[in-house]
Amino acid sequence: MPNNAQSSYRGRLAPTPTGLLHRGHARAFGVAWARARNAGGSLLYRLEDLDRDRCKAEFVEQTVRDMQWLGLNWDETTSPQSARLHSFQSVWRQLAEVGAIYPSPHSRKDVQAALSAPHEGEGEVIFPPNLRPAPDTKHPTDVPGELNWRFRVAEGEPIEFVDGHFGPQRFVAGKDFGDFLVWRRDGLPSYELAVVADDHATGITEVVRGADLLLSTARQLLLYRALGWDAPDWFHVPLVRDASGQRLAKRHASESLDTLRKNGAEAGALLAAELASVGLSHPCDLS
Repeated sequence: MPNNAQSSYRGRLAPTPTGLLHRGHARAFGVAWARARNAGGSLLYRLEDLDRDRCKAEFVEQTVRDMQWLGLNWDETTSPQSARLHSFQSVWRQLAEVGAIYPSPHSRKDVQAALSAPHEGEGEVIFPPNLRPAPDTKHPTDVPGELNWRFRVAEGEPIEFVDGHFGPQRFVAGKDFGDFLVWRRDGLPSYELAVVADDHATGITEVVRGADLLLSTARQLLLYRALGWDAPDWFHVPLVRDASGQRLAKRHASESLDTLRKNGAEAGALLAAELASVGLSHPCDLS
């Protein structure tokens, strides 16, 4: 976290309105809020609502209520991602113009058939290099069309960064992840492209999120490099798990913040406990 330059710190809260927030969100969003406040910086609220089928208006409203119940606040609100498609297309065009991405017409069945052995990373099959077009193949750079587009990774390249909580991280392209989606055939950007575009556009200096996205950080660093942009710092928080050791998900209704509130949970104590889990104090305790 920056010292003697607190006003330059910019963090963000970026919920996805596909269900009720749970204790895992309280930890991630609480840490993002606390780090911004402890740095004397600013915090931005951004709705990541690109999932047309699962994003619901009622979850948008409930998310705000839950965050306010926790005591979280923010300094500015940016337009939701669904209103920024033109901006994402511009970033797609930049990547296409430098030859970093390519159209990928192959179906999931094609990918499975091309694999000599399944190789999974973060729940996905690594894209077979033999399904790539030749490196010197010319592709359109005006519009994506109704095709998936993938970022071409360099086989065997190590991607390293220092995480603010977990310390040094290292992933290897082609081993831990393969060519990844940046644009989908349904006309929408992938998560990787959208968050990189938005974080850059809004000047985010540190991204705080769950540890399940550590591998995504490696992918996103490649996007930052291809676009010639400076990457933010990273702070990933440990996931909250239930009694059986399974990570909490939005389907765990009994652990939702709304249910906890209705059952009499005290928001201040809940937030303080989640902050303490990563060694942070409540900002109000430092004043």
